[in-house]
Amino acid sequence: MDCRVVVEAAVPVYDVRTADEAIRIAISKVGEMINPDLNYVEIEMGSRTSPTGEELDPAFVVADDALVALELEMSVFNVEREEHASRIARKEIGQRLADIPLKVLEVAVLDDGDAEDGRGADDAGTADSDSTEPTTDGDVLPEFDELLEE
Repeated sequence: MDCRVVVEAAVPVYDVRTADEAIRIAISKVGEMINPDLNYVEIEMGSRTSPTGEELDPAFVVADDALVALELEMSVFNVEREEHASRIARKEIGQRLADIPLKVLEVAVLDDGDAEDGRGADDAGTADSDSTEPTTDGDVLPEFDELLEE
């Protein structure tokens, strides 16, 4: 089963004056932390609502410091169940975003044609991957011994 996982991150940003500036800096900061290892993770502004249901900015600025809500989306392939997909996504993203709180917001099962870029946690080579199938791309590299014989 393949899943699309959305994780919310609370990113602290310092020395900013406006919410827009805080959002831009937070996206840039997270992008630097996860790239190039997780270049298949999509970073978007998060959404916040007040207890009364009013839409709020994704950044909360006080005394030139801000806390920005961002949503990170990634596809996870060949998982047993949705809980497994959420654990893999939290682990992959959490390893690169040290000291940034994460919360899984949504796990959606993908149909065969829904995987946008064909990359996910299994392509990154995680230890959590249960896939043991050999690749059959046709572009298989020759064995080391075969290279020595040539």
